[in-house]
Amino acid sequence: MAGSLQTGIRLYRSKRWEMALKELLQVDTTTFDAEDNAELAYYLGLCYTKLEQFDNALLYLEQVVTGGSDPLRAYQCRMTLAYIYSVTGRSKLAEFELKHLLEKGFESVQIYAAMAYAAYSQKRYDDAIELYQKALELERDNPTALNGLGYILADTEKDVRKGLSLCKKAVEKKPQNPAYMDSLGWAYFKNGEILEARTWIRRALDLLPRHPEIIAHMRTVLGAD
Repeated sequence: MAGSLQTGIRLYRSKRWEMALKELLQVDTTTFDAEDNAELAYYLGLCYTKLEQFDNALLYLEQVVTGGSDPLRAYQCRMTLAYIYSVTGRSKLAEFELKHLLEKGFESVQIYAAMAYAAYSQKRYDDAIELYQKALELERDNPTALNGLGYILADTEKDVRKGLSLCKKAVEKKPQNPAYMDSLGWAYFKNGEILEARTWIRRALDLLPRHPEIIAHMRTVLGAD
């Protein structure tokens, strides 16, 4: 039985990714026009992204970017493409997508923060700091930018005290975020406060027990006696 595009969309919006994907893959596109096909490709790309099947996601998201007529949807797809490229270690491709958005006039905290992360991944620390600062100029209490800037300042020891302060603010904004907890713990470690470092990194590890960077931080901190 053929699936329904609208049913697939409803399943996606209710966060039932696998069911949504199954439904969308069965959609009969015989009578679809270009807009319908773009919408189907968009949601297939998002489903594959949520399921971390990134190669499949790229195929569909690129279809929307190259063939779609909806600028907002193209923006969302390029942001998702940048995310995929970042988490799969292709930082330069992530930057390409994000710079394209800036050139089109889409300036946002999310774009600057994502570009900062891509720069950091390439060890371009000064560029990353500048980009996170631009993000905070747009939204001074944005937790992603606070955490990112704080972590870099502490990790590179460019300004450990300020880094610690920014990481504290990020955790205050999002107290259950394990990535922010880890950053705060690492900033404490860089500031020489080992007990506090262990406490916060342990909290992060309890929530993300298999995260390689948090595990590495904990090993370093445990060996700091």
